Amino acid sequence: MSVDLSPIRPFLDELKAGRPLAVLTGAGVSAESGLPTFRGADGLWDGNRPEDLATPEAFARDPVKVWRFYEWRREKVRAAKPNAAHVALATLEAMLPQMTLITQNVDELHRAAGSRNPIELHGSIMRDRCSGCGVVTPEPGAPFPELPPLCRRCGARLRPDVVWFGEMLPERAWRDAEDAALSSGVFLVVGTSAVVAPASSLGLIAARAGSRVFEINPEATPIAPLAEGSFRTSASEVLPEIVRALESS
Repeated sequence: MSVDLSPIRPFLDELKAGRPLAVLTGAGVSAESGLPTFRGADGLWDGNRPEDLATPEAFARDPVKVWRFYEWRREKVRAAKPNAAHVALATLEAMLPQMTLITQNVDELHRAAGSRNPIELHGSIMRDRCSGCGVVTPEPGAPFPELPPLCRRCGARLRPDVVWFGEMLPERAWRDAEDAALSSGVFLVVGTSAVVAPASSLGLIAARAGSRVFEINPEATPIAPLAEGSFRTSASEVLPEIVRALESS
C-alpha cells in the first residue's frame, strides 16, 4: 500500500537537518503486534473492564484478581513481537539525533525493537514494584507460583510497575515528555485515542509551542483539529514510508 506523505514531506529535510522530532505512541501501535487495547472491543477480561481492575482500589480490594489480570496481560506481552511501526521508530531514532520517543504503552516493545530511551509515561508491565519498600525489579519471565506475590526484601505485596487510573505519572517522565513537546519542531501522535490525560495534552502543548502536529490513526481523535495533517491508516503503514522517504531525501 502506498501512503501519500505530502502533508509531512515538506518537513522531512528539516528533520534531517536537526529539527527536533517528538513522537507519542499509544495502544494502537501495540495492537498491531496482537496485544489487546484497553478501549477496544478486545479489552474485556473475564467479564471485567480493565479500567475497573487497573486501580489502587481494585488492588486493595482483590489483589489476586488484579494479579490474575496482569499475568494474563504478561503472557500476551511475552508472546508478542515488535511490528513494523516499532522497528520504524527505532530506525528514526538512529537517523535523527534530535528525536524523542514518548509512549503510553507498558509492554516494552519499543525497547525490543531497538529504541534506546523511550519515555514510558505509564511505566512497564515487565517490571514489579513493592507496595511497601518501593524496590523495582524485572518481572520473573514466568507466572508467579503464588498470587499475590510478595517482596523478598520486606514481605509487602508486589504490584506491576505501571501507573494505574487515579495515580500520578512519574514526575521525571512527565517533565521530560513535556519538555520534548515544547521543544519539538514536528510532533507525531501515533495510535492513541488522545483521551487519557495528561498524555492527551502533549499534542496541544506541542501545537501551542509552534510545533507541526501530525496524527497517525485509522480514526479521528480529539487531536485531529490541531493536526497539520492526518494519516487515516495504521502506524505500520505510515512510519516505514516516512523512514524510506528520509533515506531517499
